[in-house]
Amino acid sequence: MSPRPRKDERSINLQEAIKETAWQYIAKYGAPALSLRAIARALGITAPAIYNYYPDRDALVTALIIDAYTSFGDAQIAARDAFPEEDIIGRLHAIGHAYRRWALAHPQRYQLIFGTPVPGYVAPMKQVLPSAVRAFGVLVSVVEAARRAGTLRADSFPPIKPGYEAALEEWKRFSGDADVLSLSVALLIWARVHGMVSLEIAGSLPPFGAGVDALYEYEITSIERQFFREGES
Repeated sequence: MSPRPRKDERSINLQEAIKETAWQYIAKYGAPALSLRAIARALGITAPAIYNYYPDRDALVTALIIDAYTSFGDAQIAARDAFPEEDIIGRLHAIGHAYRRWALAHPQRYQLIFGTPVPGYVAPMKQVLPSAVRAFGVLVSVVEAARRAGTLRADSFPPIKPGYEAALEEWKRFSGDADVLSLSVALLIWARVHGMVSLEIAGSLPPFGAGVDALYEYEITSIERQFFREGES
């Protein structure tokens, strides 16, 4: 007979089972319907047992968001680092396509962190921000590399609105040093990519070209031409 798992191992297994069941519940009913009692019933455990791991729904949602951002960040980092640091354009295209692949492979996770908010839930930024910035920081690092190399096209980019400097400094605290211009350009690039991917997931993206792949590649190339000098990397 195999030895019985230790108490801490059982706790880790149950904690992961709770989160996995929560993702299944979200896929079926949507994040707003998430219920700790329903998850407990699905796992065949008592409600007090699940409260030992997540005292309320918001605590579980926070854990799911952090896991989603971590998975997303892992995908972005792996895509970027598959290309050498000097290949800025290669890295840009790699993380752009990795963004879409991850979103299409994990639509519930994508929607939870970027889509419709859960009613009544306010993310505790001290807990969520490190994983969120780690993920977004990958794009920032590529834009910042171009700026430092003198290949970033953003001479007429609008300056940041007064009052937001502190928020960007907080981002920099977790993602490393980067110029405010790089952070601003990265936010705009993200907004464009996010818009296309969100429309695709919702089934609302117009069928231009041979398919969505071609349209998405066109947009990434458009971003490259707008913000990165041709013939340099």
